[in-house]
Amino acid sequence: MKSLPCLALYLGLASAAPAATFTAAEMMKLERLADPSVSPDGSLVAYAQTDVDLDAGSRNSDIWIVPVAGGEPRPLTRHPKADTEPRFSPDGKRLAFLSTREGGPQVFALELAGGEPRKVTSFATEALTFLWIDDGRLLVVSRVFPECADQECNKTKLESAGKPSSAQVYDDLLLRHWDRWDDGRRSHLFVVPLAGGPERDLTPGKADVPPFSLGGSDVAVSPDGQEVCFSRNDDPVPAISTNADVFVVPTAGGVTKKIAASAGYDGSCRYSPDGTRIAYRAQMRAGYEADRWRVMVHDRRTGATTNLTEGFDRHPDAVAWSADSKTVYFPAEDDGRAPIYAVPAAGGAVREIARGGSFGDVQAAAGGRLLVATLQALTHPAELVRVATTPPPAGRSPVERVTKVNDAFLAGFALRAGESVTFTGAAGKTVQAFVVKPPGFDPGKTYPLLVLIHGGPQGSWNDGWTYRWNAQVFASAGYVVFMPNPRGSFGWGQELVDDIRADWGGRAYEDVMKGTDWAEAQPYVAKGRTSAAGASYGGYMVNWILGHTDRYRALVSHDGVFNLASMYGSTEELWFPEWEFEGTPWDNPEMYAKWSPHLFAKSFKTPTLVVHGALDYRVPLEQGLALFTSLRRRGVPARLVTFPDENHWVLKPANSVRWYHEVLGWLEGHAK
Repeated sequence: MKSLPCLALYLGLASAAPAATFTAAEMMKLERLADPSVSPDGSLVAYAQTDVDLDAGSRNSDIWIVPVAGGEPRPLTRHPKADTEPRFSPDGKRLAFLSTREGGPQVFALELAGGEPRKVTSFATEALTFLWIDDGRLLVVSRVFPECADQECNKTKLESAGKPSSAQVYDDLLLRHWDRWDDGRRSHLFVVPLAGGPERDLTPGKADVPPFSLGGSDVAVSPDGQEVCFSRNDDPVPAISTNADVFVVPTAGGVTKKIAASAGYDGSCRYSPDGTRIAYRAQMRAGYEADRWRVMVHDRRTGATTNLTEGFDRHPDAVAWSADSKTVYFPAEDDGRAPIYAVPAAGGAVREIARGGSFGDVQAAAGGRLLVATLQALTHPAELVRVATTPPPAGRSPVERVTKVNDAFLAGFALRAGESVTFTGAAGKTVQAFVVKPPGFDPGKTYPLLVLIHGGPQGSWNDGWTYRWNAQVFASAGYVVFMPNPRGSFGWGQELVDDIRADWGGRAYEDVMKGTDWAEAQPYVAKGRTSAAGASYGGYMVNWILGHTDRYRALVSHDGVFNLASMYGSTEELWFPEWEFEGTPWDNPEMYAKWSPHLFAKSFKTPTLVVHGALDYRVPLEQGLALFTSLRRRGVPARLVTFPDENHWVLKPANSVRWYHEVLGWLEGHAK
């Protein structure tokens, strides 16, 4: 595949001299762009823009709109409650969005010619997300009690929950998921007429439609509004299944038909604009959430399905169709970035459209001549861009900015771009990493090193922005930040991804150690002042490091796995440990014992900060408590920080700032 021009300066890097220190509190002043939606004529893009009030400990979102060709964005809503997920009506005359302005989220519609937003749904169980079916109907997702036939029944059951007894009773798994206990409700798809009248449940039953997801959409509507495609997991025990199949059902109601049924997850279905085909992503191996995604196209006329990307050894993200229905576009992680790729819908070679930073939210615009997407980097949060679908004239970038919402604010900090480097890891494998240096970096000076270890374990550090582990905040505090992508990382082929299975503390640990060797050998890194930090699997690796080396001056373990056997009994998605450790703790106890950090507690020496969210049901709080107890009983300096109102991620603004304060304070006291 031939690369188009690199976009190293696509977001306008700051000047050489910083005017201020980029702290977590400063980071909270950034505007956050999300949920872009292109108008049917391709001329406008609406999006949600979120700002944070740190003093109030709150955030708020409004709907903004901007011409795809460029121009000054303008707000469509200004309300103290959150407005999110803007969606243009098929005729382009209205914009619908989710809003909490009257309590729980419901759908509101706004005439673009003028007027006030009008509430169009009143679900007792709230509206989770929605799509337009046609100009008079919406498709709405709501979590309802499957035994209820109407909203009054749902309302009654919600009001009676916990009365007179607060007991929760379960007979099977999953009894809780991510950060909530199962209350008996399931996500269903409803057809809602805007003119009024009862909604129609298209997916009755005890299965979630769409299935639980931390991102992405597994529902779409055909261009003529006559059909809906969706994903659903019909396996009897969802706690041990990663499977989901793609189904279609008429919007008028009727028989549901399965059109995709691989052993793994089939999702992200999208109809072609001409309505003849459905593109979706598929995984072929059962029980493995990190199996390689393939882009598939199902022909609605013949029933035939074509695999478009079998020879493409990367993980395509959500797909988008070209306006002429001849091409499928998608971003995919590659070598620490997420370029946009294109593949002919009839089959053919995958080609790269644009590279530089990390793209997402790809949509067609302007009759197929352009794509609209979000683009982010280690120096800048997501902004909207337009992307040419054919090579532009010589000297012109294929990517041009649509918004520059945060440019002026960030210009005062002189954040440095991430430098992509490689080193030799375990078994002679080349491993990539990013290095982020402090603003005002002086090559004649030395700086303490901070090694950040990503979670997953199937995941990656890439040239993208994050609010939860922001390299710029750490670099601005005076650290050289080293972010390795060891075994288990996306973007270098499926073999590297698969290499972590049944080897959590093996080659990946060696990769991190050899990466630390490489970083410490750099002349600008201070000797003997290296720390390491990570979350989830990154927290596991920190816990593993505790029992296997004392080379680090300080460690930070956030929501880290500590005792593999007890983790199995308290986590929710059991397919994960059963895949990673090749069975259950009673069927394969040797594997669980071999890689469990808690069995090496006798060797713990390094001062460690332990952080955990009490609502984390993925890696439950008892993992952090057991780690902290082991450290203190061993006499190792340690601190425990818990957040009673956070899950696997620390998301609330004030909690996030406190998190950075605790982490940087720990590093300052023990390594800097």
